Order: sequence, then C-alpha cells, then structure tokens
Amino acid sequence: MIERSVIDAKLKLVAARMKTLKNNGMKEVFPISLIDIDCWEWPQGVGIFGLYKYYTITKDEEILNFLLKWYDERIEEGILEKNVNTTSPMLTLTYLYEITKKESYLALIKEWADWIMEEKGLIRTGDGLFQHMITGSANDGEILIDTIFMTLLFLGRASKILERKDYLDEVNYQILSHIKYLFNKDAGMFYHGYNFDLKHNYGKIHWGRGNCWYTVAILEYLDEFEIDPTLRRAFLSIYTTQVKTLKGHANKENNLWHTVIDDPKSYIEISGSAGFLCGILKGIRQGVLPKDEYQALADNALESILKFISEDGTVENVSYGTPIGYDKQFYLDIAITPMTYGQALMILCLTEALNHAK
Repeated sequence: MIERSVIDAKLKLVAARMKTLKNNGMKEVFPISLIDIDCWEWPQGVGIFGLYKYYTITKDEEILNFLLKWYDERIEEGILEKNVNTTSPMLTLTYLYEITKKESYLALIKEWADWIMEEKGLIRTGDGLFQHMITGSANDGEILIDTIFMTLLFLGRASKILERKDYLDEVNYQILSHIKYLFNKDAGMFYHGYNFDLKHNYGKIHWGRGNCWYTVAILEYLDEFEIDPTLRRAFLSIYTTQVKTLKGHANKENNLWHTVIDDPKSYIEISGSAGFLCGILKGIRQGVLPKDEYQALADNALESILKFISEDGTVENVSYGTPIGYDKQFYLDIAITPMTYGQALMILCLTEALNHAK
C-alpha cells in the first residue's frame, strides 16, 4: 500500500500544474481550447470539479479562492454557447453557490437548468434523449455516454438546489436510456456513441475514456442522490458488470487500461485509467465492490499510474478530445498531449485514494 504522504505530494503537484495549464502551441481542432485552463469548456469543467473535490479534503482556502476567481472571470468574459459539453463547468458552480450563496451563481444555475429542460433548449434526439451537441456542431442524432458526467450530474444538482423533482426524474430517464443504447451487454462495456439517424453505434469501439465517464459519474450520482431503489440497483448492476470486465482487460504488467479497452496492442491511456481507478477505489470504499476481489488490482494500478506524473505535475499519456470513430485506428491516431481532464481525472483518482487510505 502506497503511503498517504506520497499520494498527497503527487496530488499537490498535479493540482498546481492544472491551474497553470496552457496550450503548448498545438493546433486545436475545436472552436474553444480544450487545453487552456482559462476557457469555459468541458475539459476545464472536469478539471475544476477535480480541484473542488480536492478542496473538500484539504479545506485549502487557496484552492477555493482559485475556483471563485476562475468562475467570476469566466462569467464576466461571457459564456459563448450552451451545449452538452459547456454544461460541465456548471457542476462545480452548484457547490460554490452552497458555500457563497452568491445570487449571481444561483441565477446562472437556474437559467442553465431551465435551458436544458425547455423545448427550445438542449436539442433532443430519439426517445427524447439529450443530443450530444458541442461547441460548433449539433452532432445530429448523436448521443454519447459522456453526457452523464458533462450534463446530468449538473442537472441532478440543480434539481436539489432549485427543489425541482422533475429535473431529477429527467436525469434518471436519461441515464437509463443512455445505457439502453450504449451498453454492450455481450462485452460488458459501453460503445462510444449511438446515432438515431444512422441507427448504429458507429465503429462499435469500446473506448477507454468514454467508458470511464460512467465508472466515475454513476457512483458520484448515487452518492449524492436518494433515488428509487430499483433504479439504483439497475445502475449499480451496470457498474459492477463494467468493472468486472475492466479487471479482465487490465494490462498484465501495470494493471492500467488501453485507449481501446479490449485491444491490448493499443497504448495505455492515463485519463481513462485514472477514471477507472477512481471508480474502482470508490466502489471498494463504499462496499459496492468486494475488497478481496479488487483491492490488489487497485493497489497495483495506483502504484503504476503515479509513474505517469512528471516532475512538474503534468499527467502524461493523455489523448486529446476525441470524436466518435469508425475503427480502432481512429483512436490510435488521436494526439497525445497534456489536458485539463487528464489532470482532473488524476486528481479525482488520487483524492479517492486519500479517502480510501483514511
């Protein structure tokens, strides 16, 4: 078992690096940078959430002040577009509202949650599911498992703050229906996406980071909300099936995961691996996973993943933002570069490791 002091030291490095992350000259393919910490997009939203979770353990006022400054500056600059991915930063804002009681935060939470739910707001596709619209593209007919983390965690939190049970009902419906179209029951993993217009799961690839959004988000969701016991049982059943599958596909040498989970020839990808490890550690701590079956895997994976943190705290072997591909090679060709969500998923992983070590 790795000493708590070692985990804490790595956490400090990773968090400090994320707060200064800038584009290193790479030409990005999306309208808003997915690398620069001072932008309002989904990677930064995940990153900010990672910092908030770290703050809940340390109560470090410097972290809280960074978060408040980040939101105040982004809101003053103006948010360019509402979509599934740009909803991600709204999650942490709900927690900061509870701390500060700032009316401007509450107003934005209400405005954004109403937009998600209203008829002319977030686009819906087949079965009324949230279409995975992103900045610059409507992605007609498309749903992704990412939406559970990027949008549904926020909508659930908004339901609590605004006392709107109908919002939580919508979250439950969306999660259940995303599972219906994206979970491959034969493989025990999620496909990257589904398209209602094309009526297929694209290349039917079991992509690492895409899968990890469920592993991380579903325990976060069930930890936060009291939902119907039958639904809870169903969501956990998918989680435990997925984790059992992940155990079987973990790399034999380092217990981490490949960017295409079931292709051992594909490279080890660290943001997805950190997400999986975070979810597994949390499952063990909460008693959802049997400790005797998963503790050794978690311990070995934790020891290995720390080796992918450079001396300056940069999380290495992280793939850039990834659309849906039609073959495995598409995922292998995605650029590898430092990313805010790489830092964040590592923070979530190591924060959970600290919780686990208590």
